[in-house]
This record gives sequence, structure tokens and C-alpha cells, in this order.
Amino acid sequence: MKLARCTDGGAPFWGLVDVAAGTVTRIAGAFETWAPRVTRGEGLAALELAGPPRPLAELRLLAPIERSSRVVVAGANYSKHLVEFGLKPPGQPFSFLKAYGALIGANDPIRYPPLTQQLDHEVELVAVIGTEIDHADPLSSVLGYTVGNDVSARDLQHSGPPGIGMDLFAAKSQDATTGVGPWIVTRDEFGPGSPRLRLTLRVNGETRQDANTGEMTWDVAALLRFVDQRSSFACGDILFTGSPAGVGMGTGIYLNPGDVVEATVEGIGTLKNIVGPKSPPKGEK
Repeated sequence: MKLARCTDGGAPFWGLVDVAAGTVTRIAGAFETWAPRVTRGEGLAALELAGPPRPLAELRLLAPIERSSRVVVAGANYSKHLVEFGLKPPGQPFSFLKAYGALIGANDPIRYPPLTQQLDHEVELVAVIGTEIDHADPLSSVLGYTVGNDVSARDLQHSGPPGIGMDLFAAKSQDATTGVGPWIVTRDEFGPGSPRLRLTLRVNGETRQDANTGEMTWDVAALLRFVDQRSSFACGDILFTGSPAGVGMGTGIYLNPGDVVEATVEGIGTLKNIVGPKSPPKGEK
């Protein structure tokens, strides 16, 4: 199943997407009520559908996460990506939090923050949590998967005081920069184990990133177990699982206003976001 969070200009709602028909049918009830049931394998029977199908084209697709849920990002999870940065492979996963306000939907514009000159792209597989993590079988706690573009301000990332380290908050939590979506594809549509899917990112039609999630150093199960041991996941939280080589920090080619950025994960879908004009500093017009 494909589950989307949408708006028609009013309050956000969740819907069941029929891509072939180009429709969305509203799901009744709260996400935290039906999502655990879907995660446990009840499928369509877990959903109470409300009203007739609506044309997908008439709705705006939002990031498929409630405002009350957490955004966790795992970094340094593809070896070739580490080579780009001149880093040695770490001995354990590396994770941090991203602000909810950084998220945008599948077709929303990417805001170009005023404090950066090095806006970068990072296509990622994103896991959506449906229940508390079962450490014996972490993947059984995954509702499904979606696409993420962990847009980063690289110059801000390395602007931390000497001896303190990277400023990941400034780099990764800039308002309205990070695409997520277009929908959640439920876990039952993938084979057993951590998904092995092609992920690509194109800018103005040019391929910048092209890899497979099978190249992860730590698979989805290992990442879930690692993070949950430190801070418990809850229903609705999402986990970015790392990005492969080909980012601007490695190539020296960053995003510019007007760029069309397409992040795709095989079997899920595509985010198509256009980089907006550079925003003025707060307080200026």
C-alpha cells in the first residue's frame, strides 16, 4: 500500500494512494491508531476509508510524518561517501536529530537559506516506524519506506568552534529544505531483510548520485537497533539511513536557485523540488 499525508488547503489528512488511478482516499482515525495495525501485517483491513476517492493532482503531498514525531538522521553510512569527505569508516553508526521545520513535501520548493553558499543534496532511503522497536527483529517495527533528500548547508556544517566539531543543527535543520515523500510504501511490498534498492539524484536532468541501498555499511535493522538503544523510537518517527557518494561536498558542485532536483528510490517514487531564490536574512525583506 501507498500511504500519503495530504492537504487540499485545509487540515492535513492521511490517504490511501492508487497511483494507477491517480486517486487518494481519505483514511479515518488517527495515524497512531491504524499505523501499528498495518505494521503488524493487517493490511487494508486495518484502514477505515472515508469518502470517495479524490484526484491526486488536486492535492498537495506533505512530508509523510506528523508534527509530533521525530526526524532521526543516520550519517556516514556509505563507504564511498566517506571517501569523498576524506574520512575513515567509523566503528559504529552515527546519528543525530533534524528539526521538523526543515521538512517539505514531494513537490514543494527548496528554500535557499541566507546563511549558506554551499547548499548540498543527499538522496536517502527513509524508514517510517510503526511500533516500538523489537530488538530481536527491528524490521518488523517498520511501517514502510519513503524517499528523503537530506539537503545540507556544508559551509555551516564545518563552521563549529575549534575543538567542538561539526555544527549539524545549522547544516541540517534549515527551514523548508528537506524533501520527504511522496508517500510511504508499506513494508510488505519489499522482500525480507533490509531493502536493496537503487537510489538516484538528478539536478536539471544530470545524474549526481547513483547507488544501491545494499551498499550501506549498516543496514536498516542495525541502524534501528543502534538508535533505539539510545533514544526510543515511537510510532510515526522517521529514520534517514544515509546517502551515497556524489554529493556537492565531494564534487564541488552545489545547488543553485532554479535547479530542479529529483531524488528517486526504486519501488517508492520521486521527489521533484525546485530550489527557490536565496532568502534574505531574517528581519530583512
